[in-house]
Amino acid sequence: MNGPRAWLAEAISTYALVFFGSISVILAVAVHGGGEMTSEGLILISLAHGGIIAIMVYAFGHVSGAHINPAVTIPMVITGKLGVRDGIAYVASQVAGAVVASATIAAILPALASTVAFAGHTGPSELIEGNVGSAFLVEVVLTFFLVLAIFMGIVHKRAPAGWHGFVVGGVITVIHLVGVPLTGASVNPARSFGPVVFSGMWEFHWLYWAAPIVGGIIAGVLAKHVYVAREERGGA
Repeated sequence: MNGPRAWLAEAISTYALVFFGSISVILAVAVHGGGEMTSEGLILISLAHGGIIAIMVYAFGHVSGAHINPAVTIPMVITGKLGVRDGIAYVASQVAGAVVASATIAAILPALASTVAFAGHTGPSELIEGNVGSAFLVEVVLTFFLVLAIFMGIVHKRAPAGWHGFVVGGVITVIHLVGVPLTGASVNPARSFGPVVFSGMWEFHWLYWAAPIVGGIIAGVLAKHVYVAREERGGA
C-alpha cells in the first residue's frame, strides 16, 4: 500500500498535465492559430504534453509510479502491480487534480472556459467523418501503445534504467502528433474530465473514459502475461 503521499503525488502530477496541456491547446488554437489548428500548434501541443509528463515521471515516479492516468492505474490494479485501495485513491486523486487544474485555467481565462480550445478532447474529428466507432478505435490503439510502453519500458525487470521519463514522454508526444487531428488524443480519462466540467461539452465524453480504459487493459494484460510475468519467473 502506497498511502496519502503517493495519492497526493498523483494529484499534483495530473494537475501539471492538465494545466500545461490545456494551456498549450489554448495557445495553439486561440492565440497562435487564429481559431484553427496549425502544424506549429500541433507540435506545441505534442511537446507540451510529452514534456510535462516526462518531467512528472522523473519528479514523482519514485513516489507513486507517476501513473497520471486512470487508464494506466486500472491495468496496474488488474495485473496485480497496485492494490485496489491505492488504485481507487489514485483515480480519485487524478480526477481531483484535473478538475482543480481546469478550475485554475477557468479563473485565469474565463472567456475561454466554454471553448473547444479549452476542452481539448470533444469528439471524433472531420478527418474520420465524425465516426464514433473510428474515434473509439483510435483511442483504444493510442492508449494500448502508451500502456504497453509503460509496462515494457518501466515495469519489466530488464527495462533500461533511468529512461522512464523519456519512454513515457516520448510515446505521449508521438500519440499527440498522430491523434490530436483525429480525436484530440485524450488517452486519459482524467485529462478529458477536468476541462469538460467547465466547457460543458459532454456529448462524447463517455468515449474518453471507455476507449482508453479498454486499450490500457488489453496492453496491461498482454504485457504482464506474455513478457513481464515470464521475466519475473526467470524466463527469457
